[in-house]
Amino acid sequence: MIKSIDDYNNHYKSSVENPKKYWKEYANNFIWKKYPNKVLAWNFNEPDVKWFEDGKLNITENIFERNENNKDDIAIIWEPNEPDEKNKIFTYDQLFKEVCSFSNVLKKMGVKKGDRVIIYLPMIPEAAISMLACARIGAVHSVVFAGFSAKSLSDRINDCSAKVVITSDGNFRGSKVVDVKGVVDDALKSSQCVENVLTIKRTGSDVSMERGRDVWYHNQKNLVDDYCPPEEMHSEDLLFILYTSGSTGKPKGVVHTCAGYMLYTQFTFENVFQYSKGDTYWCTADVGWITGHSYIVYGPLLKGAKTIMFEGVPTYPDASRFWKIVDKYNVNQFYTAPTAIRALQSFGKQYLEGSSLKSLKVIGSVGEPINEEAWNWYNDNIGKNNCPIVDTWWQTETGGIMISPLPNIIDCKPTYATLPLPGIQPILLDNEGNEILENNIEGNLCIKYPWPSILRTTYGDHKRCKETYFSTFKGYYFTGDGAKRDDNGFYRILGRVDDVINVSGHRIGTAEVEDAINQNIEVIESAVVGFPHEIKGQGIFGFVIIKDSSEKIDYFNSIRETVNKHIGPIAKPDQILIVPGLPKTRSGKIMRRILRKIASDEFDNFGDISTLLNPEVVEEIITNYKTLNN
Repeated sequence: MIKSIDDYNNHYKSSVENPKKYWKEYANNFIWKKYPNKVLAWNFNEPDVKWFEDGKLNITENIFERNENNKDDIAIIWEPNEPDEKNKIFTYDQLFKEVCSFSNVLKKMGVKKGDRVIIYLPMIPEAAISMLACARIGAVHSVVFAGFSAKSLSDRINDCSAKVVITSDGNFRGSKVVDVKGVVDDALKSSQCVENVLTIKRTGSDVSMERGRDVWYHNQKNLVDDYCPPEEMHSEDLLFILYTSGSTGKPKGVVHTCAGYMLYTQFTFENVFQYSKGDTYWCTADVGWITGHSYIVYGPLLKGAKTIMFEGVPTYPDASRFWKIVDKYNVNQFYTAPTAIRALQSFGKQYLEGSSLKSLKVIGSVGEPINEEAWNWYNDNIGKNNCPIVDTWWQTETGGIMISPLPNIIDCKPTYATLPLPGIQPILLDNEGNEILENNIEGNLCIKYPWPSILRTTYGDHKRCKETYFSTFKGYYFTGDGAKRDDNGFYRILGRVDDVINVSGHRIGTAEVEDAINQNIEVIESAVVGFPHEIKGQGIFGFVIIKDSSEKIDYFNSIRETVNKHIGPIAKPDQILIVPGLPKTRSGKIMRRILRKIASDEFDNFGDISTLLNPEVVEEIITNYKTLNN
């Protein structure tokens, strides 16, 4: 583990000058069925990246058998939605037996190496257990956030031809009980590939169980052993698929493979959080997102850490919940999203009263750039000006943290993710693809050399992977983010430069939301942009053309409900403006930069709009906007 700034500089120098040697030495920390001799083969033009391709291993063997001497240590603490419900604590030995039992249930259902399994679960222990069970037997898991709609779920099921769906009867979320199984039933009306639905009992709700397809997990668990041997996996075999929104079309299935992901998640976890044996670590994310994969499940458990899973929300039963959990378990490392920080900040300091937070050693931020006001509030009130803030930048596609301070090693600076981790070689390019050598100038953030957990492809569509990440700037991985670098070499991430909106740290493609809005029977056409939102960071603003403006219809709620149905509540527009038309070029392209300015209350510097197909519509949209907001 990196321990000082000199140590960091030496690690970084080694990782850049001889990456193959650097990562091969780190690979010695793991159990291999066959130790790899080929470390890296790559080109970014195809793209084609292979790490440790002749190696064989199983990631769960590196969680359980490798940590066998610590089998009585706590692995997972599960904190339920209701504060007065009993928590669940799993040692590594107990978790191992749960994973093996789950693995054997899946095998009994006919799941084999390479089969795809959809996991659509709330934040209950079985969410992590089922992921690890898939990895144990070589099945490919694809976790879908249990807030997505039936349509979004069925799209993902069909895209990866899933054989099994793992779900629950329901989900407790704050004061609500969510019908999770019902969503799966609806999704499967338009899916033919699923053979079984394995259902976990959580809420005790009455659910429909289709004979021959649906089975209760608790019944099946009683019929199997609690040991399952690890499947031998090639380093480049698929570990999981995780769907993420892009700037065009349907969500794409980002593919991560076994060995490189394993190395990089442990490496980043131990260094970014400076985890020591006996510490208690808590990441507040959901396993439906990459943060939950890498920094609730795989990274911490590979390290033999004690990791907390939280079922609830930060404001239930009130806005003190996070801080009470920190004190309850003496949390040492705390990792959350700027959205949560801003939301809790808005409730005032009274909800901090009675919480000491004195156990905290490191506090972190993930999902989007954190604004300075939220950074300062977090630093003053949660860290007590005594905890380094690791403002981490990374993506679903990167698999692990790429740029971040290292606590008490690299200085923290508000709004800056600071320095790249060893092995990460960032570069800023202008729009023509020329390197920006000067500091304090905005550019396109690209990476010029592969790291172990880089995405390998988009499932079933390698061409899309190439076009999205490797075609904009030849020879580079393009992150889609803008950034600038200060005189110390610190990087500040400035947000998306493509048509993706970062809502509460979750990337949502404009095209996907527009497609959903356009499913509304009253809608002719729509355009969606992001706009500043004091809690979410960015909100979704929809400009919508309707068929008949004389109709007395509640378009706002009607359109939001359509989006909820097709994607889920996370993508519902925060504002909707009915407009007579959209500003378009003569080739028919919607000029979203104009709409972004209007949505942000900026009504000048549109540039030359005389070349638009319909320049007069800009003034009409502004008039409608001002009428709506007066």
